[in-house]
Amino acid sequence: MNPTLSPGINTRYRRRSRNPVKLTALIYLREALIEERYENCPEFIAIAKEFGALDEEIRVLLENPRRHPNS
Repeated sequence: MNPTLSPGINTRYRRRSRNPVKLTALIYLREALIEERYENCPEFIAIAKEFGALDEEIRVLLENPRRHPNS
């Protein structure tokens, strides 16, 4: 039996989730940050994480240099 084809082997990559709720929450988070509605951000982050958003995806939005053009 070929060990690379055995069904018990775990793959090392993580499949990217295309969950529409996660994507919508991330879009709303980005819009809230741009419009400086920071009181809404924790809710959008919680929803995005609940539906599979990675910390890296959220961090990229929070650290977006386009929100701070003078820095």
